[in-house]
Amino acid sequence: MTRYIINRLIKSILSLLIVVCIVVGILYKLVPVSKIFLQDEAYKKLKGNPKIAYKLSTMESLGYLDYVTIPEMCALKEGGPGCTENGSDEQKRVIKEFEEDGYKVQQMTESGEGYGAIYATKEYGVFRLVWNYLSQMVQIDGPNRIQDPNNPDLERGYSFGTGPNGAPAIKCSGCKYKYQLYFNGRFPFIHQNAIKLFFGNSYPTNQGIPTLDVISQGQGQLKAREQTFPTGEVLKSPVDQFTLSYKSELDHLDQKRYTDNYANAQTVHENPSMISTSYIFGVSSLILTYLFAMPFAIAMAKNKDKLIDKIGIVYINVLIAIPSLAFIFFVKYIGVSFGLPDKFPHLGFGNPLSYVLPILILGLLSTPSLMLWVRRYMVDQETADYVKFCKAKGLSRQEISSRHIFKNAIIPIVNGIPASIILAISGAVLTEAVFAIPGMGKMLPDSIKAMNNNMVITLTFIFSALAIFAVFLGDILMTIVDPRISLNLKKGE
Repeated sequence: MTRYIINRLIKSILSLLIVVCIVVGILYKLVPVSKIFLQDEAYKKLKGNPKIAYKLSTMESLGYLDYVTIPEMCALKEGGPGCTENGSDEQKRVIKEFEEDGYKVQQMTESGEGYGAIYATKEYGVFRLVWNYLSQMVQIDGPNRIQDPNNPDLERGYSFGTGPNGAPAIKCSGCKYKYQLYFNGRFPFIHQNAIKLFFGNSYPTNQGIPTLDVISQGQGQLKAREQTFPTGEVLKSPVDQFTLSYKSELDHLDQKRYTDNYANAQTVHENPSMISTSYIFGVSSLILTYLFAMPFAIAMAKNKDKLIDKIGIVYINVLIAIPSLAFIFFVKYIGVSFGLPDKFPHLGFGNPLSYVLPILILGLLSTPSLMLWVRRYMVDQETADYVKFCKAKGLSRQEISSRHIFKNAIIPIVNGIPASIILAISGAVLTEAVFAIPGMGKMLPDSIKAMNNNMVITLTFIFSALAIFAVFLGDILMTIVDPRISLNLKKGE
């Protein structure tokens, strides 16, 4: 088993890296750059040279190219006096050196602000683009992470202590984050800030916010709660002290609350994040699917060609034949006639009625395939030799069905259970769109439409990682259900 896990882990990491490389190459090289600015209102308002400078600086921040202004060029090449003066010998030397390094040196030609300014750009090739992206993706925090010239005497190192909730925690001075490892009451209960994934900032939607923060932070109004700050001050605040990070300059409020430079923190919101929202709906509908489909399918298999089997087959065929969108609006129309909200925001997160229709629709849409396969697997097992042997031994039909047929037929279904649970995080595009649910369902298509490259890469990575992890858990679960299945292949097998 250990060998299998190690091999799968290595293959999974390589697969994810390949996926990221392909997506980065496609987005950065095959999609026209001009499209990424279509939804940037700030870009639309600019004109002339400022617009060119804004575009180049944005492309640099997104990783398309290296953009250097003439003052930066002079500093990098140690240009002497007069380097920033157009036409000077020193400037010509610096420009020549940049051109030899592969840069394209240009001049602002639009009249008005910035006219005549020299700048240099160097577009990255696909391999450099991929390398730049991968090199920043995993960020490891440590005592030497913060280099603040305004705080040369900053103590560096780890220490054991307690968090804001009084639970044990590992703290760090000199790291970006104060709390490296801590415990709280939120799943998975043990949290860390030492290693983080970074996929760049979101752009143009949610501009400047890291993509993972966009989908993982709460939504709605801030949730203030009474808490004690390091200085001893007690007040109601939405600040999450477990996310405290280093801040170079402290303002008056920071000095009243904190005893060191760790004063930046995320805030807590009233409503769940996009990921949590989709997961709530996904898992709830999945439970409904299995509670309805499994008993129905087993009853169909036990009573093959009888009334309940025929009713089930009609139900399966009807739901498969009806387009999903038509089914959603049909159930929605019926639900609204009973007083249920037609849009999730009408009653919001706090009202149970907001969840009824979306969960019911998601659950029912998933039942036909599960019923079909459970019935098929159980019917196929009916003709197996071990069933004939059990009948010869005098076992009742009920005993054969529950103790033998179901146990063997459920193995392929068990393999897909982890995938169903884990991939519930991806949300349902149609259902979330129809009911205006602020979840993950619309994130990927909306990000593609908005040309939000970093968000597309982030979501692709998350969905790919979840799919790979789900398959792995499915294999492990099969060995638990049926010990005859071994994941350790011997030599020659």
